[in-house]
Amino acid sequence: MNITDLTVHELMEKLEKKELTSEEITKAYIDRINEKEKDVDAFVTLTTDDALKQAKEIDEKRKNGEDVSKLAGIPIGIKDNMCTKGVKTTCSSKMLENFISPYDATVVEKINEIQMPSLGKLNMDEFAMGGSTEYSYFKKTKNPWNLNKVPGGSSGGSAAAVAAKMVPWALGSDTGGSIRQPASLCGVVGLKPTYGLVSRFGLVAFASSLDQIGPITKDVKDAAMLLNVIAGHDERDTTSAIVEKKDYVKALKNDVKGLKIGVPKEYFGEGINEEVKETLEEAIKKYEELGATVEECSINVADYALATYYIIACAEASSNLGRFDGIRYGYRTKNYENLKDIYRNSRSEGFGAEVKRRIILGTYVLSSGYYDAYYKKAQQVRTLVKQEFAKAFEKYDVLLTPTSPTVAFNIGEKSENPLEMYLSDICTVSVNIAGLPGISIPVGVDKSGMPIGMQLIGNHFEEETILNAAYTYEQSIKFKEKYEPEFKK
Repeated sequence: MNITDLTVHELMEKLEKKELTSEEITKAYIDRINEKEKDVDAFVTLTTDDALKQAKEIDEKRKNGEDVSKLAGIPIGIKDNMCTKGVKTTCSSKMLENFISPYDATVVEKINEIQMPSLGKLNMDEFAMGGSTEYSYFKKTKNPWNLNKVPGGSSGGSAAAVAAKMVPWALGSDTGGSIRQPASLCGVVGLKPTYGLVSRFGLVAFASSLDQIGPITKDVKDAAMLLNVIAGHDERDTTSAIVEKKDYVKALKNDVKGLKIGVPKEYFGEGINEEVKETLEEAIKKYEELGATVEECSINVADYALATYYIIACAEASSNLGRFDGIRYGYRTKNYENLKDIYRNSRSEGFGAEVKRRIILGTYVLSSGYYDAYYKKAQQVRTLVKQEFAKAFEKYDVLLTPTSPTVAFNIGEKSENPLEMYLSDICTVSVNIAGLPGISIPVGVDKSGMPIGMQLIGNHFEEETILNAAYTYEQSIKFKEKYEPEFKK
């Protein structure tokens, strides 16, 4: 038995039956990191020594009959834009290269409460701005399926670490597809919850009205289990929703009879790779065989979603990143003669090219004379996007689309062409604009052996519906049993 092949629910069963200890599990993952991290480059900061120490303490508690969570001692990886007390939180930026947070994010508190040891902080595009994890200040993460390919972004470190079996599961954040797109490119499961279901307190903000923390896991059941841990109201986050506590694992019925699935034709148009389309057409047939009703439908605003997203996201980024001024915390230039120099040089030297590009664009759309033409117009279109989805959900339980228009592309292929990189988000951004839940699951591979992801979108707070739809499909095709990363060079 290879411990790192097991899902979290399998590890949990083995802990309960005393077939494994927390120390054995954590040690197996540390050994795997030591073996694969040099190829994949998924971590910014490792906390493996602390994780092993914590695992030993949990084993001792279990031995002494103390009451501990069933998930206690199962390790996790955390994207490096979530605050962790006493451990660096860098957002993969020179600006925060040496920043150690004085407090934990709410999701980190919840993980600590049930005593899940953190193996470390995972690499990402700087301040979560990018779709390939090539815009990290520290390193470029590689896709475990082919080390010449990108893992997607911005949660590329989280997705690659799960795919490479260096962590059993991980937390990512999703502003325009940053959990789902890397999950698709790395052949794992990525869930973006409804906006407000998971607290954003302690998540370093990119675009506050779009950001959402969620799980990246080996399978759908693990995603439901991690959502159980992190979901819930938090009074420290003013956008946190007050909803009843649910057990998302109970929603996994392995049955989609009577489920109504809409397939928006706009998501299968120009720019979507033919092999991606063919694989999803097979998925649609499979759903029909399983008893679901599938119909083509239309989401009329899909064409405007990308432009709307980049206006709103850049505007909010411009505002949120104003705090990094070289004065309060973060990087400060050594080259200055006056206060203006500190501001200018600290920001010029501390931020990478992609972050600067988005700050400039965001400042422009918020500036006097352009606010009405761009930002206000984008917010109006946002309302139309919400209305279109609301109309679709009057008829359908779930919407089915590709997650990414293509499989993983080569490192360096799009990093010099921002527009082409932005088009990688075409299938995912409208979900964030409307604040809906979405999940990506692997459904096949292309001729070159790279994974293809399918996105299922649900109505607000209908995570149970999309989790069950994803779980039922996953059980029918057994992707994980057929395919696994090859670490080709």
